[in-house]
Amino acid sequence: MKKQRSKNLIGRREQVDFPDLGLFDITAKIDTGAYTTAVHCHDIHIKDNVLHFKLLDPGRPEYSEQDHMAKTFSQKEIRNSFGESEQRYLISTRVQMGKRIVKSVISLTNRGTMRYPVLIGRKFLKNRFVVDVSKLNLAPLEIVANEENSL
Repeated sequence: MKKQRSKNLIGRREQVDFPDLGLFDITAKIDTGAYTTAVHCHDIHIKDNVLHFKLLDPGRPEYSEQDHMAKTFSQKEIRNSFGESEQRYLISTRVQMGKRIVKSVISLTNRGTMRYPVLIGRKFLKNRFVVDVSKLNLAPLEIVANEENSL
């Protein structure tokens, strides 16, 4: 029988890191209505079978001109918050919230008109976190875990 890990309490907004992408201390909206996790990107294109993209917007302090690359990626039709379907690229990367690190699949999309550049969805949260929407930035600092979140 698999040991049940305790769930950590988080708020409606949390600070997250993407260590594999060199992106740290980014404010993320926790959205239990969204299935996948999404990160704001632009200049997304494929060259020589490699996905290239730039994270965030030039106006953000965390922005860098760095061209990120992913040799392993997929594409999926995802319905956005307006109910419209769009093709998005998906990559697998580590996401850190507090001291908890989760290998997760994230979608790359233009969130330039949204308040937060990162949206954390149910797939990431499931069996790991409980959300208290009346709170902010509760990600636990005492938990250290490495987990897999399968495609």
